[in-house]
Amino acid sequence: MLNDFWETAPPAYKYAVFGGMGLTALGIIIIIGAVTSTPHLTFVGLPFIGVGLIAHMVSLGVRSRAVRKALKEADKRNGGR
Repeated sequence: MLNDFWETAPPAYKYAVFGGMGLTALGIIIIIGAVTSTPHLTFVGLPFIGVGLIAHMVSLGVRSRAVRKALKEADKRNGGR
């Protein structure tokens, strides 16, 4: 596998990574806004951060599944050495 993983990554991985980054960033922006104006927004921003982190964990699972599949295919091509 000489290619970068991002080039050969499945679309589900890319969606999960970007979704997680977006939700985490949105949560951080809400919390920063809460610190400056209304503290009640802090409790609104925390679920966004949590869902963003979960999306990142899902992307790690998708990536590991894709790597295991690629390694298994490479092992079959090389004759199971």
